[in-house]
Amino acid sequence: MEGVPHPIIGLVLALVVGFVLGLLGGGGSILALPIFLYVFLVPVKPAIAMSLAVVGMSAGVGFLSHWRQGTVHLRVAIPFGLFAMSGAFVTARLARHVPEQVQLGLFGVFAVTAALMMLRDSMRTGRSGGSDATEPRAADAHFTAPLALQALGVGALTSLIGAGGGFVIVPALVLLARLPVREAVGSSLLIITMNALSGFVGYIGQVPINWGLVGSFTGVAAVGALLGTRMVRRVPQHRIKQGFAVMILVLGTYFALRKLHVVP
Repeated sequence: MEGVPHPIIGLVLALVVGFVLGLLGGGGSILALPIFLYVFLVPVKPAIAMSLAVVGMSAGVGFLSHWRQGTVHLRVAIPFGLFAMSGAFVTARLARHVPEQVQLGLFGVFAVTAALMMLRDSMRTGRSGGSDATEPRAADAHFTAPLALQALGVGALTSLIGAGGGFVIVPALVLLARLPVREAVGSSLLIITMNALSGFVGYIGQVPINWGLVGSFTGVAAVGALLGTRMVRRVPQHRIKQGFAVMILVLGTYFALRKLHVVP
């Protein structure tokens, strides 16, 4: 790739990646992948693998904070994570056969689509006042066969496009598992940890990994994740969903336009 790497800017943005993960339960890898590609100038397939490592480890830090707050639903998160891990590992072993442009195109298109779906749902919650009465109850949450199929798909997609899958997992946990948003956010961080690290392991030996960059980026992102989790209880649930959707819609649109050479 052309240009010069900007490591200081990249590490500042790593803090943002962690903060987004901690606050929203996902979306971090939508930031991490472009940072590796356009700030650190890492080639596409290694950038995807490194993004998975960073997001997996940072999400793990965020998960621990949510666990202490009691906003993780293990009976849903663990089976979802196990199914996702299977899809992620197998797809990572096969991803070297997929053209880079296909992976990047899917990344942009899927991010924008997921953001539109989440924004629609958040607007419905906002019109109802965003009160807890309109949210599912944690006691009603359960793991279902449709969730198992979605978990396999999320795992495969994770390895294919380098996203932790939070922008799919959170609405799935809310709509299909009947989890409240805060529990969906906390549970998604455990799922992302399992999912992303499984995909990363699948890439080892398939692409070159800059372990020093992975380590420094992850350390900074972990700090951001801790900050983000501290903010979760201070933000209304429908605002969390709206912020999540708008952030991904803007970034996903920019990413897609960049691949089409519409913007620099």
